[in-house]
Amino acid sequence: MFFYYLRLSALSYRRNPILSSLMVLAIAIGIGAYMVIFTLNYVMGGNPIPQKSAQLFHLQIDSGNPNTESDPPQQLTYLDATALIEADAAFRETPTSKISGILEPESDDVRPFSIIGRGTSADFFPMFNVPFLYGTPWDTSADRNLQQVAVITKELNERLHGGDDSVGETLRLHGNNFQIVGVLDDWSPVPKFYDVNNNPFDSGEEVFIPWNLITPLEFPRSGNTNCWKAPDPGPEGFLNSECVWVQYWVELRDGDEEADYLQFLNNYAAQQKEFGRLPREMNNALFDVEEWLLKEEVLPNETKILSALAAMLLAVCLLNTIGLLLSKFLGKSAEIGVRQALGAHKGSLFLQHVIEAGFIGLLGGILGLAVAAAGLEGIKVILGDDLMRTDWIQLNPPVVVITLTLAIFATVVAGFYPIWRACNINPAIHLKTQ
Repeated sequence: MFFYYLRLSALSYRRNPILSSLMVLAIAIGIGAYMVIFTLNYVMGGNPIPQKSAQLFHLQIDSGNPNTESDPPQQLTYLDATALIEADAAFRETPTSKISGILEPESDDVRPFSIIGRGTSADFFPMFNVPFLYGTPWDTSADRNLQQVAVITKELNERLHGGDDSVGETLRLHGNNFQIVGVLDDWSPVPKFYDVNNNPFDSGEEVFIPWNLITPLEFPRSGNTNCWKAPDPGPEGFLNSECVWVQYWVELRDGDEEADYLQFLNNYAAQQKEFGRLPREMNNALFDVEEWLLKEEVLPNETKILSALAAMLLAVCLLNTIGLLLSKFLGKSAEIGVRQALGAHKGSLFLQHVIEAGFIGLLGGILGLAVAAAGLEGIKVILGDDLMRTDWIQLNPPVVVITLTLAIFATVVAGFYPIWRACNINPAIHLKTQ
C-alpha cells in the first residue's frame, strides 16, 4: 500500500502543481536556511578526535597577575613548559607553539616563501593520531639532542617534491638545514583543537620541528604571547619571564593517571611558590578536548543567535506550509467524502495523506539541500581562505540524512491538522453535490 499511496501522491502533485510547488519551495527555503547554520554548528562544535578526546588534556598553571582576578592564562611560560618536559610525568606530553620562517627551496625555479610551522615534540604525532604518508615522526632522542629534523605536510611535499617520497631530503628553513623524516597524509582536524588560541579554523601548519629548537635557532613566534609584567632585557630575560606562549597537552589513559598528574601539578606549583613564583592562589586544572573547546568558546555565541533566527524562519515556512496543505486537502474533500461513502476507512485515508505530506517534504528536502549547498558556497566566498580554512564548509553524508529526515518529519507534523480536518468532514455534504 505504501507504494500505491506514493503513486497517488505523485498524481496529486501533478493535478495541482502550483500549490504543491509553493509548498515544496517554502519547505526548501526554511530547511535550507536552517541546515546552513546547522552544518556550521555541527562541524565547528563537533568532537575533532572522538576516539581519544577523553584521554587528551590541556593543562593550565595559574601564573597570572596577582593584582587581578582574571582567569588563569591559557598558555604556559617557558620556565614551566621546560620543567614539565624534564619531569616527564605523563604517559605522553607535548609542548606546542606556532612559529614562522622563510623556506628556501632547493630548486632555483621556486622562489623562497614564508611558511607557518609548529614547534612540538615527538609525542605530538601519536597523541593526536596524526597519519603519515611517508616516513615516521622523529623519536624522543631528537628532542633531547636538538636534532634538526622536520615533518612536512602532504601539500608542502607536493609543492617541493612533486608528491614523491622526500624522506631524507634537506629542508632549508629560517637559514637552517633540517632533515625531512616524515610526510603527513591528509590531516586537518576541525576545529584545530590543539591550538584554539590562534584561530582554530585556519589552514594549519606546513612544517613541524622539535619544540626545543625554537629558542636556540631564534624562530619567530607566530602565536599569542601575553605578559603581565615586562620581561628583563634580552632573549634570556624573556625566557625567564612570566610571559606565556606555550600550549601544553598531556595524554592520560585513565582516571588514576589523571588524578596523579593533577597532584604532580599541584606539587610543582607549591615548589614554585617557595621560589617566589606563582603568587596567585593555586588553581591548576586539566581539561579534556571537549571541555577545553567549550571553555574557550570555540563555537561563537553568534552562532546561537543565527540558529534561533534560522529556526524562526523554518517555523514561518512551516506555518505557510500548514495553510497551503489545508487549502490543498480541503479542496479534496469531495473526493474524500465519496471514498468514505464507498467504504474507505478513515485511518487509510489519513495514512494516504500523511504519505502525501511526507512526499512533499521529501521534495522540499531535496530542494533544500540545493539551497543549503548554495548558502554554504556563499559563506565560503564571504570568508575566503585569507580569514580561515573553508574546505570543511560543505554538506557531508550525516547532514544530508538529517536534512531529508527533518524535512519529511516537519512536513508530516505540519500536515496533521490539515489532514485531520479533511478526513473529518461529513461525507453526506459532498455526496449531495456529486
